[in-house]
Amino acid sequence: MPRSKKRSNKGGGQPRRVQPFSDEDASIETLSHCSSFSDSASVAEEGGDVCEEATQEDFEYKLKGFIDSTMDKSTKARQSALGGLKTAMASKILYEFILERRMTITDSIERCLKKGKGDEQCAAASLACLLCIQLGAGKESEDVFKTLKPIFKNILADGTANIQTRQACATSLGVCSLVAADDILDVYATMECFESLFAKSYVKEDGTRSVYNAQTTVLHINALLSWTLLLTICSNTEVKKILKKHLPKLPSLLDCDDVNMRIAAGETLALLFELARDVDAEFEYEDLESLCAKLRALATDGNKHRAKNDKRKQRPVFRDVLRAVEEGEFQTEMIKFGAERMYIDSWVIKRTYDAFTEFVGSGMNYHLQANEFIRNVFELGPPMMVDAATLKAMKVSRFERHLYNAAAFKARTKARNKFRDKRVDIGEFI
Repeated sequence: MPRSKKRSNKGGGQPRRVQPFSDEDASIETLSHCSSFSDSASVAEEGGDVCEEATQEDFEYKLKGFIDSTMDKSTKARQSALGGLKTAMASKILYEFILERRMTITDSIERCLKKGKGDEQCAAASLACLLCIQLGAGKESEDVFKTLKPIFKNILADGTANIQTRQACATSLGVCSLVAADDILDVYATMECFESLFAKSYVKEDGTRSVYNAQTTVLHINALLSWTLLLTICSNTEVKKILKKHLPKLPSLLDCDDVNMRIAAGETLALLFELARDVDAEFEYEDLESLCAKLRALATDGNKHRAKNDKRKQRPVFRDVLRAVEEGEFQTEMIKFGAERMYIDSWVIKRTYDAFTEFVGSGMNYHLQANEFIRNVFELGPPMMVDAATLKAMKVSRFERHLYNAAAFKARTKARNKFRDKRVDIGEFI
């Protein structure tokens, strides 16, 4: 994925009409949601178009109700409305509908962030991300972000603010900056804001480490992950500065008691090494042996003072991180969506994919198919037009799927057994 900060008004345009989505028809396959991908045979009857238009009107009526309810006096009603809008934006492409009402929705988010509390603020922060993802890269999302960015930063800097709200703002500010920031210098300023948070978890010069409660550690983790996300679009010059400043300090986070902080630090190191080698093919890290020894220990961690679930969670991650740092390799993953495939073949792409998936959730495959902005990010080209005959030809029988899954399971088990230390696993139960 290119790291240059590109902005194009074409990125966010979603001109195609979509079919409504509700809890009642949530089980229908993703392809059937969008008219561009729908089975033409299912609407061949004379009254099909009329039915679709009526359902579309009902869906838009519900969305308008949600938007109105974000201004309700009841906190519960506002939270419910924010949740409804989040679900709709995560599962559908609503560009045309949102475009006409983006400022109203932005005003609602701003009001909830400023005057709401706790869960309401968290929901508003998440909705801001989904709004930017729907609008894509362009003037519309830039206007939204310019309104909300100061609020995000104020909440992050306010030590008295609700800690869950600060956590949500740290994540949302990162994604919104990736999508909608129109100036790379603003991105660098936002990264410094994140640095001021997660750098508090670094080991101090005297070798001591500040102790934070679990919620504050989560805030630092979210700030680190958002900083890493924005690192993927930095210029080569900026990457060199960051390597010099942070590469000597980041390994200290691998000794943190929180497993999620250790994993976030490990993945950040892997991404930094990947970028460093892209900038300079002959890049060498002075303390590589010590770092690899630490990563190897985490990849085979058998310390009894750590929870078994934590060890199981971190081992596979650090095996991949060790491979990236030591050999510069990445274990490619394949994502299937409809008739298409996408390969995650670098830490840059993985961090970007994980960031979008955190907000879109199970609707990620649908957005990969139909969201032009996300398709541009992952260089998938324009959305494919798939007709009914092609869809039918692509369907695999249940027996074939069973055989494929059985073979994949067998291969996966063999591959995993090569890396498992059975003596350590047995020792955990003694």
